[in-house]
Amino acid sequence: MAEHEPTPEELAAIAAENEDESSVNYKAPAQKSLKEIQELDADDESLRKYKEALLGAAAEVVEDPNVSNVQVTRMTLMCETSAKPLFLDLEGDLEKFKKNPIVLKEGVEYKIKITFKVNKEIVSGLRYNQQTFRKGVKVDKSNYMVGSYGPRPKEAYEFVTPLEEAPKGMLARGSYTIKSKFTDDDQHDHLSWEWGLMIKKDWED
Repeated sequence: MAEHEPTPEELAAIAAENEDESSVNYKAPAQKSLKEIQELDADDESLRKYKEALLGAAAEVVEDPNVSNVQVTRMTLMCETSAKPLFLDLEGDLEKFKKNPIVLKEGVEYKIKITFKVNKEIVSGLRYNQQTFRKGVKVDKSNYMVGSYGPRPKEAYEFVTPLEEAPKGMLARGSYTIKSKFTDDDQHDHLSWEWGLMIKKDWED
């Protein structure tokens, strides 16, 4: 039986179901440099040790002006039932991801893991934003608070989303375009990328 292509009305109904009306009234703190933070309350021994634990050794900070403060290096779809790794190398050619979609079996549970580095200054309020499109219509969106991180260029950080379920059913099968963005409180766009997702009845069909 041929798969049924959803009509514009059906896509609009899916988008309405996934619309999140909740909003968070959050005000970003004033940005301070790493040096300013290290010099704050320098005579407070307990606070100094706390900041060392948070920030790591200052010697690790990257001074190269050509290296960005936040480097998003990898995105992984963590799915226990997949027979092979599902990941995107975000340090390579980002354009190829739209032409080579990740395949998910309908209804499987998965998490998204973002791997990134912080090289120079503390970054406040990192967020991962994701919008999902089907035939040009936005059918879902997610906005995750990742948190604030100090520079540790030799050690990558990882952020994992809550467990999600891939869409299922005849209407859900097909190709999706997902627009992902990694930003912070200061509206710095650390990385934006688009990738394709193909929902199938089975992993290989």
